[in-house]
Amino acid sequence: MSGDVVNLRQFRKRNARAEKEKQAEQNRISFGRTKAEKSLTDALNAKAEKAHEQGRREPTADRPDETKD
Repeated sequence: MSGDVVNLRQFRKRNARAEKEKQAEQNRISFGRTKAEKSLTDALNAKAEKAHEQGRREPTADRPDETKD
């Protein structure tokens, strides 16, 4: 029943470093893009939003039940 002795201070520091590295990786993905990549993403999002809006049906006055979602 004897386990390894663990220094809690070192354990906490190791975990904190790992968390910081995970956050740094996420930031590299999110903010580490060129201006061209950002503008391409914006253009693709705008195109998708426009296509989505074009498929929307307009409710008619003679059928009030279509206005409910």
